[in-house]
Amino acid sequence: MAPAEAFETVFDYIPAARHGRILCLAGQIPKTGPQTILHTGRVGEAVDLEQARQSATVAAEQALAWLGREAGGLSRVERILRVTVYVAVADDFEAISQVADAASGTFSRALGEEGRHPRSVIGVARLPRNAPVLLEVTAVLTGD
Repeated sequence: MAPAEAFETVFDYIPAARHGRILCLAGQIPKTGPQTILHTGRVGEAVDLEQARQSATVAAEQALAWLGREAGGLSRVERILRVTVYVAVADDFEAISQVADAASGTFSRALGEEGRHPRSVIGVARLPRNAPVLLEVTAVLTGD
């Protein structure tokens, strides 16, 4: 997998914070550029399941880009500790775990067993910039 670019934010927060070996990322949406995202809208309305899974994959690639940037390379990520996946959903959409699986699979493919993680999946009414998916990621870095 080619590394994605870690797109900066234009809003008033930092994309990542490190304390010792723990690295927490700000919520990652499926950015395809500094001001663009892959799909917009709620899953089950403007975004179908496959588009939502693509969005979750791109958001996970953004998270990996930030992890690599902040850690000094993905080889310095000891493991993903936790992922929370927020999915903006229509009232009758129930397949949010299938959306989250696309992100989880991206982490596992990139990092192997160290990319497998506990997670929560939460359906919400709206997300920033009308994104269909947002990921929060916490990782531990190697001690070297």
